[in-house]
Amino acid sequence: MAYYYLKSFHRFLVAIIISVVFLLPLKFSAIHGSTDEGFSINLIRRTSPKASFRQRLRGFSAMSTTPQAPVSAYLGEHLMELSIGTPPFKIYGIADTGSDLTWTQCIPCKSCYKQLNPMFDPKKSSSYKNISCNTNLCHLLDTGVCSPEKQCSYTYAYGDGSMTQGVLAQETVTFTSTTGASVPLKGIVFGCGHNDSKQGFNDHEMGLIGLGGGPASLISQMGSSFGAKMFSQCLVPFHTDVSVSSRMSFGRGSKVSGSGVVSTPLVTKEDKTPYFVTLLGISVGNKYLHYDGSSKNVEKGNMFLDSGTPPTILPTQFYHRVAAEVKNQVAMKPVVDDPDLGTQLCYRTKNNLPGPTLTAHFEGADVKLEPFQTFVSPKDSVFCLAFTNTSSNGGIYGNFVQSNYLIGFDLEAKVVSFKPTDCTKNS
Repeated sequence: MAYYYLKSFHRFLVAIIISVVFLLPLKFSAIHGSTDEGFSINLIRRTSPKASFRQRLRGFSAMSTTPQAPVSAYLGEHLMELSIGTPPFKIYGIADTGSDLTWTQCIPCKSCYKQLNPMFDPKKSSSYKNISCNTNLCHLLDTGVCSPEKQCSYTYAYGDGSMTQGVLAQETVTFTSTTGASVPLKGIVFGCGHNDSKQGFNDHEMGLIGLGGGPASLISQMGSSFGAKMFSQCLVPFHTDVSVSSRMSFGRGSKVSGSGVVSTPLVTKEDKTPYFVTLLGISVGNKYLHYDGSSKNVEKGNMFLDSGTPPTILPTQFYHRVAAEVKNQVAMKPVVDDPDLGTQLCYRTKNNLPGPTLTAHFEGADVKLEPFQTFVSPKDSVFCLAFTNTSSNGGIYGNFVQSNYLIGFDLEAKVVSFKPTDCTKNS
């Protein structure tokens, strides 16, 4: 998921993701984009400000424990658990590497979507502090404007029309270490949503955790305060029991290393939010398909990794070549008589689809993808290719194919690393 100013894409629940053709005007040239050992967060199944952030986080470098918080899969998104405020108030937000703003629904909520858990009430937190519209912090977002009350108001919208409106504020964000100790991060800028769209979010989601590379993101606000500016994630597959969670780790302790690790360069562009990488092509079984359909060099940074977008999105011609080769290698007839599935490549089978192994050939890194990562089941006994297409020349590496890989984002060395991992055992 990403802020509409960065890119336009559609976000849907698992049940309808595969039945929609995505038309994404991705104009990449216009996109904006613990301790010394680090800390971890469980993923539950989305002066200069930088200097002041580091001062507020100072002191944790001497800690010997690793903070954690859960992340788990639910309806096409991965929900990350953390606490805000004093006393700590637990929230579950979409872990999203494709956007920057961290926000949650707040009381009073003039127009909000229904959520199962109570909303955050800033009046009950002693550490809550509104941001003045006259400060630099108000301009961490392009949409920060002055309200009649001289508070910093924001509007943050997404490509499917969903949006959040509210005020930017500072709060204490708290994680829990492996020893059970609390790790509070003071003065984190976040959005207190008072007017949030009813479409695009489900009742388990209390907001969104912005993990992109822009100045307002949680990652940028942490900086290198935990030994290094890096983080890693391990997303469980969506067929996993909802009680099973994985974790997200931050700082030096999140470095991905060991047997089986492959790495690809991060590509720096004007937009600092997305994590751009270069996809050279995709193999379906032993059949190699070049990204541009020829042997010419591809554009650097033609894809970005987005934990908030479920399907992998490819340029139209490339998508059709991949889908056609998958169809050629699956010894079953595709579904053609189900209007719910649209034009997507789907098969009916009571068991997991015996499809071919796909390999994503990134620059310097070959990442193998098994059928459980490339096919999803939108309805009983139906499996559909979890890829779709865009009219743009660039694409998105979605969260379905990121599952069961420990993926490390080293923002200092500017590389992304992949390690095959059973993420259900990485809690």
